[in-house]
Amino acid sequence: MVERWWKQRKGDLSNEPINQIPYTKRGSCEPHANIFLLKTHKTASSTVMNILLRYGEFHNLTFAFPKQNYQYMYPEYFSAQNVYGFSSRKQQEFNIMCHHMRFSLTEVEKVMPNDTFYLTILRNPVTLMESSFAYYKHANSFYNATNIEDFLHNKTKLYQGNESDSAYAKNLMTFDLGFNHNGPESLKHFKLFYQAVDTMFDLVLIAEYFDESLVLLKHALCWSFDDVLSFPLNSRSNTSRHVLSVETKERIKSWNQLDWQLYMYFNNSFWDNVEKFGRERMKNEVEELRKRRAQISEKCLDDQVEPHQLKDKSIAPYQPNSTRILGYNLKSGLDGNDQLLCHRLVLPEIQYTNLLHEKQFGNKTVT
Repeated sequence: MVERWWKQRKGDLSNEPINQIPYTKRGSCEPHANIFLLKTHKTASSTVMNILLRYGEFHNLTFAFPKQNYQYMYPEYFSAQNVYGFSSRKQQEFNIMCHHMRFSLTEVEKVMPNDTFYLTILRNPVTLMESSFAYYKHANSFYNATNIEDFLHNKTKLYQGNESDSAYAKNLMTFDLGFNHNGPESLKHFKLFYQAVDTMFDLVLIAEYFDESLVLLKHALCWSFDDVLSFPLNSRSNTSRHVLSVETKERIKSWNQLDWQLYMYFNNSFWDNVEKFGRERMKNEVEELRKRRAQISEKCLDDQVEPHQLKDKSIAPYQPNSTRILGYNLKSGLDGNDQLLCHRLVLPEIQYTNLLHEKQFGNKTVT
């Protein structure tokens, strides 16, 4: 069990032992402990994942880990058999599932409890595709393109829709959600698509309004501000970013029409939820969240740096061949509780998965 952490923090959590916190009532609700995150690609989902990994660790929850490669056999559809320790012959209890998969509700339901809270996160398809091109330049459809404009102008030649990695180049969120990323583009199909997603997920976060999303998540899960504290993870260096023209942005929208319609629908519904929550209330809670993030940043961080500038290589993020991912240097002299929290806030998903996998099963890494 993780020992009592950050004992001096202020908030609505008590100093009870960590394993009792999920079951401590806060006002009229109880904190959710059973949570599924569809970790969509290039949408700030690594930061959301860190929140869930940290919450699960500090509250002694059980994770549904992939059997291998830190994802559930992506890009194949998810199967319950891909979960480490899952057996259809005996009942297990998994609280949190949050690694990459191609979503299949029926298979996830075989693993997760009936009262599981389902969430995912979406991002503007324009910036998502720019990020995807930089991160997945090795993908078959992108490999021979000089830049994203070259790909868009020559997509009929370059796009290989029958390749297993083709979704990196078109409608990536649609694919992650389990739908056909090369599917028909009609008003009826758009409507069926986003209505299905709306039915399956309890909350859809929006990357462009990340702090507002965390406030809605905090209330939906009956969590505290401290539970949703985070630093941006898996962020690219500015040298890897590409400025897009208005024409290129419009081409991306047209090419990723399924993703665009999905994003527009949930962006609108997101702000409907904010209206119901109360705009003034949202403004106040976002300010409080940012204040607490600034305080913990001042406590924890020296700076955010390029990979070669990291002092502690054990917390270096994974580096794809085509771009550079930033990491964090922690301040020296942190005491035990602060050191624990600060370390977990910046720990990349591969290292965090290995750490929790070892705690849960006794073996050091995902194979």
